[in-house]
Amino acid sequence: MLLLLGGGVVATAILAKSKGLGGGWLLINFGWGLAVFAGVTVSYSSGAHLNPAVTIGLLTTGDITFVQALVYWGAQMVGALIGAFFVWLAFKQHLDAEEDAGAKLGVFATGPAIRNYGWNLVTEIIATFVLVFVVIGFGRVGDAEVGTPAGLAALGAVPVALLVVGIGASLGGPTGYAINPARDLGPRIMHALLPIKGKGSSDWSYAWVPIVGPLVGGVLAGAASGLLLPIM
Repeated sequence: MLLLLGGGVVATAILAKSKGLGGGWLLINFGWGLAVFAGVTVSYSSGAHLNPAVTIGLLTTGDITFVQALVYWGAQMVGALIGAFFVWLAFKQHLDAEEDAGAKLGVFATGPAIRNYGWNLVTEIIATFVLVFVVIGFGRVGDAEVGTPAGLAALGAVPVALLVVGIGASLGGPTGYAINPARDLGPRIMHALLPIKGKGSSDWSYAWVPIVGPLVGGVLAGAASGLLLPIM
């Protein structure tokens, strides 16, 4: 659900034959926020783990076990592959009609506005730190005395959706804010595998940045949360 709606809003905004062409950066921001809202809503019962960076953050805090993390990571990658496949189905004619190979790749994967691997990595670490740190903060707000639940599965979809919109608007410009390894890697793999006319390179030389950056940001956020966030 996350990748179907997230990839879909990018395709809507940037593909030449789309009725949404020119929708702009804020449309993409809000579209991804609503994609997160939908994804969290339908995965609520399992803890709403949509992002390996959030999962590794909670592994760092000790809130989940390594075995649980492995299961979540596997499910996240499978979901990302399936979501990207359905984006391709929905926009197949538009992808084939698009002349810009970079726009085709942009539907599936992120890329930097200015390519500098070191600084791109820093941006992804910072943006993902914000995501994971605040998500952990959401999950710790609760009051046992009045029966208010705490934990990731209890935080609700709206706050996380708004957080993703905010991160995209504030920190997304340099790299396109992957902030989620599965979000980038799964669709990038599908871009490489699918029969998209004139698709060009999948830009594997950059692919490590939206994997390593979010994972580092997630670990740092998990470690920092134990020192800086209250436990209620």
